[in-house]
Amino acid sequence: MSEASQLLVRRIKDGTVIDHIEAGKALLVLRALAITGKEGNVITVALNVPSSKHGKKDIIKVENRFLETNETNKLALIAPRATINIIKDYKLVEKRKIQLPDSITGIFRCPNLKCITNGGEDIRSVIDVIDKEKMTLKCRYCARVISVDELVF
Repeated sequence: MSEASQLLVRRIKDGTVIDHIEAGKALLVLRALAITGKEGNVITVALNVPSSKHGKKDIIKVENRFLETNETNKLALIAPRATINIIKDYKLVEKRKIQLPDSITGIFRCPNLKCITNGGEDIRSVIDVIDKEKMTLKCRYCARVISVDELVF
């Protein structure tokens, strides 16, 4: 492979690298983590990068921000194959897989239009995970059972 055809994404000294995001989902990941760029940190987003395992993938690098486990586990429904790499002084100090949490607050809206969380009130949705193997979800407010495909961002 020639040098010109290689992807050049600079290394970060300190921060978080979210790797192996399903191609095309990086912007959704940023939204779910409420990373807007207004914080002043350098954010590198690479979309549709060649991947030997999955054909294509997305990558996000956020400098000077260390994502907590509870933050990154929110990504379990958006980017279940993603890995979180914590970098300090250019070295990988922690690598973690995303795990589905017991509940997800405020990221997804309940697809039930009659749910109180969709009624104009300032009520953040809470989606409970009732079966992690089958990815069965349930709205805490209206008790509707929800599939991952029905989730509204």
